[in-house]
Amino acid sequence: MSWSPADMPEQTGRTVLVTGPTIGGLGHYTALELARRGARVVLAGRTPAKVEATVAEIRAQVPDAELETLQLDLASLASVRHAAAAAARFGAIDVLVNNAGVMGTPYSRTEDDLEQQMATNHFGPFLLTGLLLPQLAASGDGRVVTVSSLMHATARTAPLGDPRRPHGRYLRWPVYGQSKLANLLFTGELERRLKAAELPVRALAAHPGFAGTHLAANGQYGRASGGIASILDATIKAVSQSAEAGAWPSLMAATADLPGDTYVGPGGFRQLAGPPRPVGRTRLARDEDAARRLWEISEETVGLEYP
Repeated sequence: MSWSPADMPEQTGRTVLVTGPTIGGLGHYTALELARRGARVVLAGRTPAKVEATVAEIRAQVPDAELETLQLDLASLASVRHAAAAAARFGAIDVLVNNAGVMGTPYSRTEDDLEQQMATNHFGPFLLTGLLLPQLAASGDGRVVTVSSLMHATARTAPLGDPRRPHGRYLRWPVYGQSKLANLLFTGELERRLKAAELPVRALAAHPGFAGTHLAANGQYGRASGGIASILDATIKAVSQSAEAGAWPSLMAATADLPGDTYVGPGGFRQLAGPPRPVGRTRLARDEDAARRLWEISEETVGLEYP
């Protein structure tokens, strides 16, 4: 059975918070289709001007879209806390889509002394999810969808060291793979803890396959256009499926009748493209001991225990 956004149920009356909604990216198309189905969509991004540009782009296609905005920098734990406090005004949240991320960035450490990719792709979403959990539970049938990647399969070990201590030579792509592995370990452990706590929230994950977004060029060169960045961006788009199609797994995970800890990805050759369906993950991504240890490290790192 092939799934597409046409299979999405009506979303009127539901509130969905999507992180990372930059125009042309997965978050933009995720938000667009949800708004098209009647959801109130909260666009949470780092740069207000870029978020407003996405609002205008969505309204150009869906004039009556119910859109809200939220300033959020996932690389800053203080920003995550501020954003979560501001999100209280939205009331119950039906779905949180942890979409925002960075890819293959040069070595840098955040204001919290965390490596940039792990901070943005894992620790920030971990804290945001915990802080929004009461609002997700208040919906009566909440859902957390975290966007991972095929690159999780490149990780040979889980990121279980002290996150505030550098670990040898920095290799941007192995670290990216570990951050995407962390997304799946987080999803599995979150689902187990939600069940144990008997909370009405499910945790799922999705990946876009090989989607033509600006993420790789932004990560490599700090921009999506100009010189070699334009060449890389164009090359990726030429051999990949569209960012619009790359958002379909996230949309399926957010709206289809699926059990917790489902991982949704493209159903085509090697999960690179095609209509979405539940897919598998590596043995390491299913390691419950590693997931539990990462959870404990994450709670200590962000200063929040939940559920």
